[in-house]
Amino acid sequence: MPTIKSILASQRPLHHIPANAPVSEAVRAMVDNNVGALPVLEDGRLVGIFSERDLMRRVVVKGLDAGRVLVRDVMSTDLVTADINDDHITCLNKMNSRSCRHLPVVEANKLVGFLSARDLMKADADGKAFEIESLTQYIYYLPPNAER
Repeated sequence: MPTIKSILASQRPLHHIPANAPVSEAVRAMVDNNVGALPVLEDGRLVGIFSERDLMRRVVVKGLDAGRVLVRDVMSTDLVTADINDDHITCLNKMNSRSCRHLPVVEANKLVGFLSARDLMKADADGKAFEIESLTQYIYYLPPNAER
C-alpha cells in the first residue's frame, strides 16, 4: 500500500499563499498552477486552506471585491491533515469523514505536501492495477517444465 511519502515523490511543486494576500492573488496562483486549492501560510505555519469552494461561498456569493478582501478572512481553518507516513486509504478516509477534497501533509509540524482526492484515488487505482496484474500472473503461471 503506497505511503503518502511515496505519492508526494511524484507530485508537482508545492504552491501556497500567504494569509495576508488578497483573494485575487490567490485566484491567479490557482489558475496559473492549475490547482483547486492552496495551503495558506503565516510565518511559515499552516493556518488554513483557500479553495474554489471558499471563493464561491465566501467571496462571490457575498459580492465581495476579490482585490480587497484578504485570504485570511475567507479561508477554511478547520483543517484535517495527513502525516507523511500515513497510507492513501487512511487519507481518503480522513477526507471522506470531513467532506473535503484537499489534504495538507505535515511532518514535524511543517507543511511538506498537499494532496487532492484525485491524487489519492490515482494511487488507489494504480495499486489495484498492480494487484490485478500480480494475481493474473499467479493464476496463469506455468512452471518452466510444464506442458502446455
